[in-house]
Amino acid sequence: MSAGANVQLYILGSSLYGAQVAAALGLPFAFASHFAPQMLDEALHIYRSHFRPSAILDKPYAMAAFNIIAGETDAEAEFLASSLMQSFVALRTGNPRQMPPPVEGYVASLPPQFTSALNDILSASAIGSADTVKTGAKAFLARTQVDEIIVACSVFDHEKRKRSLDITASVFAELSKRVASA
Repeated sequence: MSAGANVQLYILGSSLYGAQVAAALGLPFAFASHFAPQMLDEALHIYRSHFRPSAILDKPYAMAAFNIIAGETDAEAEFLASSLMQSFVALRTGNPRQMPPPVEGYVASLPPQFTSALNDILSASAIGSADTVKTGAKAFLARTQVDEIIVACSVFDHEKRKRSLDITASVFAELSKRVASA
């Protein structure tokens, strides 16, 4: 069934090495900044500055993953995001598990070192209402200048996840109209 398929190759990385490989091979590069944002800017710089044109690409083509958890209000989205936050804390403390349900006031219950770690790991995220998500997405695009955003939406409740993605789709539809008319 795959004979003759022309499958596009991408390098997905969460370190500087992936950026180096993608640049050397002249392939599109996607960075997993939704869980490893610390090296995002440096990885994009390495990829773009060391890119060698290939039969596949004549110039760099970069993507970055971005957490988006959208709700009707900022407070609702922050509540929904507590599931993702719990997962990150569990992983970082050596206790990985399935995504837990959201918890009201989760961040306030954490010691300062965990709050700081969450702020760092969620630096490639927009959590909030449509307006908050739009502001965050625009800032992320301005910062990274990526060609595509890969949206990650880790919401425990299936219906709330679908609603978050609906809000996200509306935000990006509006942003793309602005870009097209510019």
